[in-house]
Amino acid sequence: MYDGNIDLRSDTITRPGPAMRSAMANARVGDDVFDDDPTVHELQAKSAGLLGKEAALFVPTGTMGNVIALKVHTSSGDEVLMDANSHSMLYEVGNAATIAHVMTRQYRSDRGIPRVDELRAMIHEPTLHSPGTSLILLENSHNRSGGYVIPGDVHKEVYREAQARGIRVHLDGARLFNAAAALNVPASNLADHADSVTFCLSKGLGCPVGSVLCGTAEFIEKARRIRKMLGGGMRQAGILAAAGIYALEHHIQRLRDDHANARRLAQELVGAKGLRVETELPETNMVYFQTTECGDAVVDRLKQRYRVLVNTMGPNLIRAVTHLDIDESEIPSAAAAIRAACAESG
Repeated sequence: MYDGNIDLRSDTITRPGPAMRSAMANARVGDDVFDDDPTVHELQAKSAGLLGKEAALFVPTGTMGNVIALKVHTSSGDEVLMDANSHSMLYEVGNAATIAHVMTRQYRSDRGIPRVDELRAMIHEPTLHSPGTSLILLENSHNRSGGYVIPGDVHKEVYREAQARGIRVHLDGARLFNAAAALNVPASNLADHADSVTFCLSKGLGCPVGSVLCGTAEFIEKARRIRKMLGGGMRQAGILAAAGIYALEHHIQRLRDDHANARRLAQELVGAKGLRVETELPETNMVYFQTTECGDAVVDRLKQRYRVLVNTMGPNLIRAVTHLDIDESEIPSAAAAIRAACAESG
């Protein structure tokens, strides 16, 4: 609880605890643009090792990591296939067009799981008239679809098809460790079926800032230059990287607690007046529900009257996200508030 509020807007709102702050305060630092910050090196090596990749690059945000991958994997005018409801399609300010200078085509999915046969049929060979498909982007877990997870066999099938056609695959793994926890597999099992992967430190892992981009050593060498071009060359970044190291060592296993809390919240909302739960059995840490009243009105009522914070994701769609700063004991209070706020409109 922050300032008397139960804050379920996102897992990005977490604040570093005393142990993480201590790690940050005591971090050994250098100048990362000169590639001599030892704590950044440690974070990058640890990240690459966890995902089974050759190398990694610390970046300020997942959005930057994703667009760097787009720019390294493609040439101007190429075609990129991405989910119609992916974060890169909806929430990254059109950077595929404005920065990577690529065309995007949108494939459909079911609860975030690509329809592989349709995706396969969408792939273009370059011709005099058409751009060639050079990259497929996957998102796991899938935010806009309710935090659901793409199974490993689907990853494998998409990657096999891409390799056969000479196409790269980038995995937006902002919440990759949530997906891995839900599937009960190492994160490397999913990363194995992608040429490059981003994951966020500042979401479920609880860091104040940062994401990591992983791939081959050659890919990361190119990515470092693009990061500098985009203004992402940080100096004594080891202070931030230390938080990432702490999170990778202490916060991965506890993600299952967030998933359990999301399931508790969803079950307490099923059947409530004035709402319909879309994710009755959440796979990760998100609960989506439709309201009969305008979502903004419900959000405002929850904030002003009940001190519960959530976000709208559409005119009548609301998302609640559990995270390390939400205790199991707060779930009944949050559920009761949501039920009461929605019942007033139902």
